[in-house]
Amino acid sequence: MTTIILRTVTRLTVPIVIVVSIALFLQGHNAPGGGFIAGVLTAAGLALIYIAYGLDFLEEDVLGREGGGRGEAHISHGVVDDYRRLFAVGLALAAGSGITSILLAPLLYDYTGNFMEQGFVILHHVPLYGEVELASAVVFDLGVYFVVVGALLTVLSVVGAE
Repeated sequence: MTTIILRTVTRLTVPIVIVVSIALFLQGHNAPGGGFIAGVLTAAGLALIYIAYGLDFLEEDVLGREGGGRGEAHISHGVVDDYRRLFAVGLALAAGSGITSILLAPLLYDYTGNFMEQGFVILHHVPLYGEVELASAVVFDLGVYFVVVGALLTVLSVVGAE
């Protein structure tokens, strides 16, 4: 049984965790951070929601679906399937990210045509950041982010349902 203090702290901290996760993801191709650490941080925030509100909260109250319940029924459908799909999409993005630099070749600076070579585009006047260098490696980072979030939340949901 969780306390009102844990639930209140969860409501206050999870949005901050998600914003920090996004910031780490965006700076990852130029500084420490990226898809892996942002994915771990996002999964940790959602794990805090699971601890405070239970496994079925996300599916029933947030997504408006009929809950899977505990045990095998929870594992067989619902939000766990969404996590597995997120994992698969992330794996496809990470594996196919080498093609990104080839497809975006006309837009990228300093591109020589090699597979998995990183190019970049500079975005100006981005709120809170000012100028952001968006590299083709961000597609790979996004794939890693999806894989980490999908895998960790699948494990947490399946183990938590036990």
